Amino acid sequence: MHSAFSNTDWLVFSTYFLVLALTSVLFSRIKIHNSRDYFVGGNTVPMFAAAMSVLATSQSAATFLGGPEYSYSKDLTFLGFYASAFLAVWFVAKVLIPKFYAINAVTVYELLEKRYGNRAKKQAGVMFLVGRLFASGARLYIGALAISMILFLDISAPHVALSIVILMLGALAYAYFGGVKSIIFSDIIQAVTYIGAGVAVLVYLYVSLNTDFGTVVNTLQADEKLKLIDTSFSGGFSIWALLGGWLLLNIAAYGLDQDMTQRALSCKNAKEAQKSLMMSIYLTIPVAFLFLCIGLLLYLFYHHPELSGMNREVVQKFEGEKITIFMSYILHEMPEGMRGLVTVGAVAAALSSSNSVLGAMSSVAVEDLYKPWKLKKTQVDEHHFVKAGRMAVLFFAVLLSLMAMLSYYWQRYTDLPLLSFALGVMAFAYTGLLGVYGAAIFTQRGNSTTVTLALLGGFITVLLLQPYVLGGMTGVKLGFAWQIVAGTVAAFGIMMMGKNRI
Repeated sequence: MHSAFSNTDWLVFSTYFLVLALTSVLFSRIKIHNSRDYFVGGNTVPMFAAAMSVLATSQSAATFLGGPEYSYSKDLTFLGFYASAFLAVWFVAKVLIPKFYAINAVTVYELLEKRYGNRAKKQAGVMFLVGRLFASGARLYIGALAISMILFLDISAPHVALSIVILMLGALAYAYFGGVKSIIFSDIIQAVTYIGAGVAVLVYLYVSLNTDFGTVVNTLQADEKLKLIDTSFSGGFSIWALLGGWLLLNIAAYGLDQDMTQRALSCKNAKEAQKSLMMSIYLTIPVAFLFLCIGLLLYLFYHHPELSGMNREVVQKFEGEKITIFMSYILHEMPEGMRGLVTVGAVAAALSSSNSVLGAMSSVAVEDLYKPWKLKKTQVDEHHFVKAGRMAVLFFAVLLSLMAMLSYYWQRYTDLPLLSFALGVMAFAYTGLLGVYGAAIFTQRGNSTTVTLALLGGFITVLLLQPYVLGGMTGVKLGFAWQIVAGTVAAFGIMMMGKNRI
């Protein structure tokens, strides 16, 4: 294992953070006159910028490291998830985006206010905030863990905490002053950085194999690593799961999650927003394929020594912690300079998701919860809500950091699966939102009471189906995609039990 960052690595790392510092100062000068400017950029964000931001927001350190892990251990069937995402984005662009723009929405949950009243909007907003706190806090922990391993060669609490601080300060540099417009423009920098790092690793890996492209393809084909479609009923990314639960999950992620949809809501009109979402998925699919290809080359590197000359055992452990094959490669094989580049790639992936979630959580907390309450009590000017938005950004930065550290200690000192719960909790929340929005858009059923019950019902249904709850007691194991279907059906069924009172 490399003993530490080399001077070249530190130069790459320092240069990246210098760019972050300079651009954060530049973006902080964006004029903010009201809360709409702060939360949706005054609807002046260019289509391509919004598309790049959606791409960046959909990535994280977990996907940066997890994509190669999937193709390394399995095949290319994970690409089907993005084919499912393409269908979901098309649905969101055609059905949901026009409805959001018709009511001039700042958050996606305002649509529920029009249909079921203010109480429904608040409940959906709270569901989003709680789910995002767990899910994004856990993702922040994963990103910090990776950075601590690379920078400090350990995962001690002080170094993980310092890595969390590095990520949060980077996120705050963009999110605090300039709002969503600053976040969106910074996301372009982060996307270019981690995609560039991925391309550099792919090229280096290919050259290090010292063979021709035909041999690479033939070897992967012989080892059944190029499989694209899974037609079984048990596969995690089978075609049936992709058209079922994963499709629903992607609809929720791109259309009902303020973290992703906020970027589309910042465009000047519905048509531009639709284009930005479609452009984002056109960009996301090749990026996903890039990191899956890295996993395939890592497979050849470690499992075909006749191609790589590698004769050491694969180590996917670090201080007792299971790590991905990409992280193992970074720690053990990455040459001087490349290690620094990949580190900034991981930081960029983590930052793009961290600053985005700060803006999204702040917008929901202020627009859906605080602003209606404040205006009922007294009249205040728009600058008050801009200040409130900035205070909310700081507040959620602290909460997410605390959640990340909680994940660190919980994973090490208890046997309870907090991390798996935290990573999946937003998906649990999606089922209730899917059921509620399905009723709101396609039926005349439901009311504020059934909204409450449906949000809880969908969440509880998926939670009960987890292997560490009823699954562990009954032995019944239902794939996660089908858990999403079950939760959505339960939530929609609850909505159908209520008559519309508005």
